[in-house]
Amino acid sequence: MTTAAAQPPRDRALGRGISTLIPQAATATPAEQAAAVLTAMQSVPVRVGVLQAAVVLLEERVRATNDDAERAAAVTTVAMLRAAISQAR
Repeated sequence: MTTAAAQPPRDRALGRGISTLIPQAATATPAEQAAAVLTAMQSVPVRVGVLQAAVVLLEERVRATNDDAERAAAVTTVAMLRAAISQAR
């Protein structure tokens, strides 16, 4: 008789709780929401390819936006992503 390998338990607590960490108020800007998500997700494993794709998209956003706050948030996020990519290698 063959049995299926036991699957590790999924940590659903992060998925349910992360929305409480992200500002949901109408006054929260997208940059504030993104900063909250990045803070909450710092220890969550992510594939390097996803980080590299995010860097490309954000770098394009830096070039395209006229909003200084958005540009600053994107530049900071790109730096964080590049640091994470470097640590992964």
